Amino acid sequence: MNKGDNAWQLMAATMVGLQTIPGLVILYGSMVNKSWAINSAFMAFYAFAAVILCWAAWAYRMSFGEEWVFFVGKPAVALDEKFLLGQAFLGAFPTATMVFFQGVFAAITVVLIGGSLLGRMNIRAWMLFVPLWLTFSYTVTAFSIWSPNGWLAKRGVIDFAGGFVIHLSAGVAATTAAFWVGPRAEKEKETLGSNNMIVALGGAGLVWMGWSGFNGGGPFAVNTVASLAILNTHVCAATSIITWLIFDTFHSGKPTVFGGIQGMITGLVCITPAAGIVQGWAAILMGFISGSVPWYTLMVVHHKIKLLNKIDDPMAIFHTHAITGTLGGILTGLFAVPKLCRLFYGVPDWEKYTGLLYGLQNGSTHAGLKQLWIQLEAIAFVVIFNVIITSLICLGVRGIVPLRVVDALEVGGDIGMHGEEAFALCCSEDRDNSKFENVKRNRIYDTQDFQSSVDESSRTMTVSESQMV
Repeated sequence: MNKGDNAWQLMAATMVGLQTIPGLVILYGSMVNKSWAINSAFMAFYAFAAVILCWAAWAYRMSFGEEWVFFVGKPAVALDEKFLLGQAFLGAFPTATMVFFQGVFAAITVVLIGGSLLGRMNIRAWMLFVPLWLTFSYTVTAFSIWSPNGWLAKRGVIDFAGGFVIHLSAGVAATTAAFWVGPRAEKEKETLGSNNMIVALGGAGLVWMGWSGFNGGGPFAVNTVASLAILNTHVCAATSIITWLIFDTFHSGKPTVFGGIQGMITGLVCITPAAGIVQGWAAILMGFISGSVPWYTLMVVHHKIKLLNKIDDPMAIFHTHAITGTLGGILTGLFAVPKLCRLFYGVPDWEKYTGLLYGLQNGSTHAGLKQLWIQLEAIAFVVIFNVIITSLICLGVRGIVPLRVVDALEVGGDIGMHGEEAFALCCSEDRDNSKFENVKRNRIYDTQDFQSSVDESSRTMTVSESQMV
């Protein structure tokens, strides 16, 4: 085993974990109405903890262990010393490292689903949904695509770091769950808006930089493919952001921070299945497509389709993950470079892992068409399977506890759900009587500056008085 590879893999796993806590915790908590900030952030926080526990207890070996029936892995614990300290099924590091690395991927997938359920889902229903979806949906998709024993893996599907397993799965499951949970109350929709966009940018930045570990850890080694994957990731994300902002400007007359965050996410999602096996020019082209097509589906198409209008998706997970994950999988089938695929997969089989454009160029058109068809097969499998399984899970949970909060709690938000306030210094009605005089508006940071009403002569303080203040 290799100490350098092990160190990088642990670092990459930690970076992916930081994308979720605090990354998505901050992003979710700041992108919703202030009355739902705690609940939105806590949904992500809880899901991470629940997934890690279930992952070590049974889900890891369901995803990467022995085949049980067709595309379902056999559940078993991943806790004993002999198993954890042995070499992982891929990579030159212990299995314990692989369990942690794959565990944070599983965790962020479930957290992404929560982005479509903010502002109305019963926290008790969410606490049941998380382990059930991990067990019956995520493990099956991961086993089929990433496990050496998976049927799509044997077919030769290309998913470098989770375009199908994570983003497409999360996008489809989130949309399906949002349909069953139902929309937010009209009052909540009317007051829709970020409670702190500056903080939201901080959370988005953690997600963006954490993607170096997300895609850079894909090769399971410190090698040239990892370097290429990281560079392509950021090039694609930057291109997507600029593209989205340009479309925003032409559409509404000005660029928006929300649009920039969405463009960042679509760029990162689109490049994920192809990060280390495409050229830099392809990363730029994928960034342009991921910044334009999801923008169009969100800003134009969404309002014209009745079914989408009925589905309340606060974080636009359908467009940023389902649509973009599909785009990424298809574009991977077009732009995958055969030689880079050989480096990544470590196989001499030139009949697999050939992008269609290179197949046309090299006289291997059949191999290129076959690869594109396999990508489409994977998309169809992930979409159909997740719609069915997520629906069954939601119906099962609904038979135990209500999927959504009752109206009284919905109006109360965090106070009704948790008995806590995110902004205790500014949101409590009991504190409204405490008012400062001479209020001035600071338009740059959207805060308020307060001055005492005392006269100039009384403003001089001693050093000790100043320190006390």
